[in-house]
Amino acid sequence: MGKFEIFNGVDGLFYFHLKAENGEITASSQRYTTKQSADNGITAIKRIASEAVVIDLTLTESSHSRA
Repeated sequence: MGKFEIFNGVDGLFYFHLKAENGEITASSQRYTTKQSADNGITAIKRIASEAVVIDLTLTESSHSRA
């Protein structure tokens, strides 16, 4: 099972990583001034990601018209 890890950066602010089962970091947060804010960020990711759509911005208009 994946996990979120909250930690203090060298700048003294709070961050979190989402880690896969193999320990690889799959997502990194922005910086937060409080631990509670970092925890709120994790809660938001859990809520939003379950219904998020994937939009591929690497596609160009010419590739959209290809069959």
